[in-house]
Amino acid sequence: MNARLFIKPYCGWCHKAVRWMDDNDIVYEKIDVIADESAFAEMVRLSGQEFAPVLEVNGKLLVDFGPEELLGFFKNL
Repeated sequence: MNARLFIKPYCGWCHKAVRWMDDNDIVYEKIDVIADESAFAEMVRLSGQEFAPVLEVNGKLLVDFGPEELLGFFKNL
């Protein structure tokens, strides 16, 4: 599984997503879109919007979500 989590460091939803991913032993790449302009541009290109978090797993997206949506997303992969 190739998982990337695009985050903004001040985003509460992003912190909750990181905690959920860590607590569930999901291997992922955490990408700070504030520190990296090209990562921000990629997040916008993929998701069509500027809100975080954005999770991309094997080409499937979960956009601007809360942690309660993660379990269903992973079950449907």
